[in-house]
Amino acid sequence: MKNQNVVGPNIRAARIRAGLRQDDLSARCGVLGWHVTRGTIAKIEAQVRCVSDAELYILAKALRNPIDQLYPKDLASLHAQLNQADTE
Repeated sequence: MKNQNVVGPNIRAARIRAGLRQDDLSARCGVLGWHVTRGTIAKIEAQVRCVSDAELYILAKALRNPIDQLYPKDLASLHAQLNQADTE
């Protein structure tokens, strides 16, 4: 199965750095207006669920991180995932 997003691992890393559990992140997102379950957070982090632009914005706010820090730093990896999506 191909990855459904490129931000999942960095969301997980940011959550762990912040000392948050998935439930905590879910609650922070709820305060910001996106009522998301812990299970959905888990699926995003595992890259098995797509993330919309609006959801990524809320996740960045809830994690108190700039949105660009949620994207991979390795451009080669990002390009490979984009190219994979184009061929499927």
